[in-house]
Amino acid sequence: MSYSHSVNRRQFIKLVTTGTAGALAIAVPTTSFAAQDPVYTSFLSSLAINGYDPVAYFKAGKPVEGTKDHQTEWMGATWYFSSKENMEAFIASPETYAPQYGGYCAWAVAQGDTASTDPFAWKIVDNKLYLNYSKDIQTRWEKDIPGNIHKGDNNWPKVLND
Repeated sequence: MSYSHSVNRRQFIKLVTTGTAGALAIAVPTTSFAAQDPVYTSFLSSLAINGYDPVAYFKAGKPVEGTKDHQTEWMGATWYFSSKENMEAFIASPETYAPQYGGYCAWAVAQGDTASTDPFAWKIVDNKLYLNYSKDIQTRWEKDIPGNIHKGDNNWPKVLND
């Protein structure tokens, strides 16, 4: 299985320092590099979940964009929130609200890989937030949620170093 994949900041720095950045200008890789960051962010920003509020998935039942007015740093990423209350809830218990597998695609992690995610391809299972690369990939993941969570839990965080 091949995934279109956004390169994270640490991967980009590795490409530049090893002299392989020219390959980046030609094409973005279709499979992931070894992802080092424990929370998925793009190489252009340190925003987790593309700036969406992780607490809103639980409280509003949908993705809600956060703002710079309500932000915190956690696990090397910047997290945005739609309200002060949501930010305070996250600060008090980040593991409760942060997406599983650092916000990397739950399907990809179940397959032993990493991939970026779409904030609109999400599901809460047993009070845990799971994100996927796309709605299509989410549909595949949902065909065996318990099995995919089991595989993902076994693969995480080893996939960050593969």
